[in-house]
Amino acid sequence: MKTLGNIIWLIFGGLFSSISWLFLGIVWCVTIIGIPIGLQCFKFAGLVLWPFGKDIEYTNSTGKIFLNVLWILFGGLEMALFEFVLGILFCITIIGIPFGKQYFKIGKLAFMPLGAKVVKK
Repeated sequence: MKTLGNIIWLIFGGLFSSISWLFLGIVWCVTIIGIPIGLQCFKFAGLVLWPFGKDIEYTNSTGKIFLNVLWILFGGLEMALFEFVLGILFCITIIGIPFGKQYFKIGKLAFMPLGAKVVKK
């Protein structure tokens, strides 16, 4: 069932979201201070491309606060709002609820990506 969900996800917006994460990763890697954020974006592009069967774990890392604040100021808020809006749109129908839940998971990640890692369920 996960594979079928991932294929449908890929067709109905997952590819576009993954490309946007890749683009943001490239933009962040242009600066030296943004390289850790860019690397996180590349990691999460893979999650966004194939999200079913994966989860996100957050660690309590105080060293990442500065980079998370930079992320929120320079693109993170917009990415999070975009993902939450897509989640709401998908949750309008009963069939779209699993996909909306994935967008909410990614939206939470888009708000504070540093200190998070992708794990398989």
